[in-house]
Amino acid sequence: MRPLQSPLQARQLSEYVCNNCTRQLRRQRRRYATTTLTTSSNPDIYDVVCVGGGPAGLSLLAALRSNPATSRLKIALVESQSLTPIRSFSLPPTQFSNRCSSLTPSSVRFLQSIGAWKFVKRERVQAYREMRVWDGVSGASIDFDTAALGPGGKDGVIAYMNENLNLTSALLQRIDELGGVDVLDGQKVADIRLGEEGEDVDLSSWPVVKVSGGREITARLLVGADGANSPVRAFAGIQSRGWDYERHGVVATLKMEGPGWGGEDHKIAYQRFLPTGPIAMLPLPGSYSTLVWSTTPELAAKLKSLNEQDFVSMVNAGLRLSPTDLKYLHSMPEGQTDEATWREQHTPFETNKIPQRVVGVQEGTIASFPLKFRHADTYIGERIALVGDAAHTVHPLAGQGLNQGQGDVESLAKTIEYSVTHGQDIGVQLSLEAYNAERYAQNNLLMGVMDKLHKLYAVESGPVVALRSLGLRAVDGLGPLKGFFMKQAAGTGVKVF
Repeated sequence: MRPLQSPLQARQLSEYVCNNCTRQLRRQRRRYATTTLTTSSNPDIYDVVCVGGGPAGLSLLAALRSNPATSRLKIALVESQSLTPIRSFSLPPTQFSNRCSSLTPSSVRFLQSIGAWKFVKRERVQAYREMRVWDGVSGASIDFDTAALGPGGKDGVIAYMNENLNLTSALLQRIDELGGVDVLDGQKVADIRLGEEGEDVDLSSWPVVKVSGGREITARLLVGADGANSPVRAFAGIQSRGWDYERHGVVATLKMEGPGWGGEDHKIAYQRFLPTGPIAMLPLPGSYSTLVWSTTPELAAKLKSLNEQDFVSMVNAGLRLSPTDLKYLHSMPEGQTDEATWREQHTPFETNKIPQRVVGVQEGTIASFPLKFRHADTYIGERIALVGDAAHTVHPLAGQGLNQGQGDVESLAKTIEYSVTHGQDIGVQLSLEAYNAERYAQNNLLMGVMDKLHKLYAVESGPVVALRSLGLRAVDGLGPLKGFFMKQAAGTGVKVF
């Protein structure tokens, strides 16, 4: 039997191990420094390559370029569409894009910190300070206002409604102001493969992106901000699991009777849960609102086929009439306006508890898109990071999709900053683990809640209706509990870790 080590031998072995680890760390840092010099001198090797020029991808690039610690990284953006029209985004004050998002105060603070919010056209942004949610079957409701946020409710705003194009245009302007980003727009990803081992540096673990123009660029860290069908995620072999909701989201820009019951200074958002899906009316500047109506594919197709007058009548009915009435109106081939008017005359409802009436719809804004639940198994791989829809896709009933992406970007940017300031390789999986640990748990929790809410309110009858109505009224009556839910939705609540 081998004799036990003496205390002296144990100490000598410990010193050997520690010294050996120190030497390996020094070699790794020298290798990192050498590779950094290589990326600076080789036009086709980058520290960060981001695929996808949406809000998540552009926010990441602006965050990296605006931070002194990461501003010297060599960065490239690959985007399949031309970004020139987005840079010059401009619409008359009476027209709004139909793709809008509700930005939480937390997301706005992040955009301010990276210098992008100053480029957002503020006259096209609408803050709202109250939100009313109610059950379309039982009538049980809950009213959220900024008083429930307590001292943390800065500026008295629940969220800011903003066109996605307004945000992406602002981010592009900020990136142009900062400079230092090689933009390959109008070029699709043709292929992604691993690099090769050379004489000076081993790039065999580095992704090489080939774009449709024929150019190949190598990335120390490849970021997938390229949507639900992410080529970057596919290259990394990361599975994205979930299901289709068999629902479509119908969107449109609506003209209202007026600026709302509270006027310009107190805008209110509304959401009514129907068995086929929630219908939401979210305020825009002036007398305009954006519609998001989640419903079955068949009913979505029916809504899009209606003339403007009947479409407007159906939206008004969706916020006023019973599910039984709506079902009948959907079955009519045309002429919903007269039928809805007659039924509304025989339906009691509190006028000031629902939105003002819709009087028109902006031409060309009625559209729909399928709703899905998808969550990647992980957000990272070796020299790979996923953000936004490439990592997760959630039901829009709480308007958290874009905000989740901004949270991803803020966390990833901080993770990269830590690696740079501590002499670590930004692309290795060990360096990226902090980002994955922080964001995966938080997103998974929120996505699970949204999914359960959708399924809960899809039930049209039975004891579930009574129980969910009881729960809704209970939350409405408990100020601290309501404040907790609001803080989570606004991004100001406590973190999972």
